[in-house]
Amino acid sequence: MTESAKNPGSATLGRFQMNQQDIQYNQPPVFSNVEEEREHRKQRLAGALRIFGKLGFGEGVAGHITARDPELTDHFWVNPFGISFRHVRVSDLILVNHSGEVVHGNKPLNRAAFVIHSAVHAARPDVIAAAHAHSVHGKAWSSLGRTLDPITQDACVFFEDHVLVTEGGGVIVLDEAAGKALAAGLGPHKAAIHQNHGLFTVGQSVDEAAWWFVTMERSCQAQILAESVGKPHLIDADGARFTRDQTGYPLAGWFSFQPLWDEIVRTDPDLFD
Repeated sequence: MTESAKNPGSATLGRFQMNQQDIQYNQPPVFSNVEEEREHRKQRLAGALRIFGKLGFGEGVAGHITARDPELTDHFWVNPFGISFRHVRVSDLILVNHSGEVVHGNKPLNRAAFVIHSAVHAARPDVIAAAHAHSVHGKAWSSLGRTLDPITQDACVFFEDHVLVTEGGGVIVLDEAAGKALAAGLGPHKAAIHQNHGLFTVGQSVDEAAWWFVTMERSCQAQILAESVGKPHLIDADGARFTRDQTGYPLAGWFSFQPLWDEIVRTDPDLFD
């Protein structure tokens, strides 16, 4: 089997494939040095936070997105405690080590952000970014103690690739053991529903992790709406797996985020300050 056949993202963008050979797709950037890569991750992180705010994912001081530092790989960049998603700038981001110490920046750290994200980054070397927010439909769905069903093409992205984590659900995550339990529950998957808490997504880029969160929140909303008026018909397992394989791999997640990135760059150029 060719590499392209094993991974639809290696040669094409799955459902985004076109026949014209001269079409140029956006691709993740390649960096000449670690400073460029760090700045890129910080810019995408600030932009993703702005997007979360624009989409209404803010809930007071709750919620955080992290990006692993490309050089200090046991450190991550995160939004400070108490700043609105809508106002975060690159210069506001703080760098935190896995002992919970702020090593760059002078703004406060959200203890829950450290506990959860440090555990996930430590357990998953493949994870560059992780996202969590107290979005309305994710919170509502998490209270049901169920994973999402494959009722739409979009929901199939998570078919057999997300989990329900019940341990510590509903209790603010401040203890390191609770963070490790969430990381263990997530396992190798791209997303977790933390019971009575909300959604948690990860990715090989900030773009990917943020997109999985956006589309997972909307999938929760879609299933809540569908079940409010009847019993949804499920996509069969083979069809759900096929759709997941076409749309649920890292490059497709990165690519799906790009329209949101383009929008926020136009509307919020101060995020780069």
